[in-house]
Amino acid sequence: MIDVVDGVTRSRMMAGILGKNTKPELIVRRYLHACGYRYRLHRKDLPGKPDLVLPKYKLVIFVHGCFWHRHANCVYATSPSSRRDFWEEKLNGNISRDQRQISLLNAEGWRVIIVWECGLKHLRDELGFLSEMIVNFDEALQVWPDKPAKSML
Repeated sequence: MIDVVDGVTRSRMMAGILGKNTKPELIVRRYLHACGYRYRLHRKDLPGKPDLVLPKYKLVIFVHGCFWHRHANCVYATSPSSRRDFWEEKLNGNISRDQRQISLLNAEGWRVIIVWECGLKHLRDELGFLSEMIVNFDEALQVWPDKPAKSML
């Protein structure tokens, strides 16, 4: 499929996509705050500048967009049809960087929760899982939902 806008316009549109304070991130923040959890945002001294940091629990939360972080089998993790080489390199780089950051955080003793955007779009009523994960899980990495809320399979 050919892009319907010129390159300059597309570039401006893509540059306007936020990396912080996104709608999915705000949903998680509001929920945690309402449950009484206190957290810090985007700590620069931690690998990957996690979206939320709960120091009391030695826990970080990343709220990942399914497109940008390539949620496997998710309908929102589509690949652009134009400039395929560019996008493949960029999105694969995001995956590699995510894996490095998680490894570094785990090595420093931090537990990591990844919340996928599709879960917040389609399973928002199930956010109670977060409280359970924060207090009870001992694994170095926890992902929610473990399968895409809307799958291509």
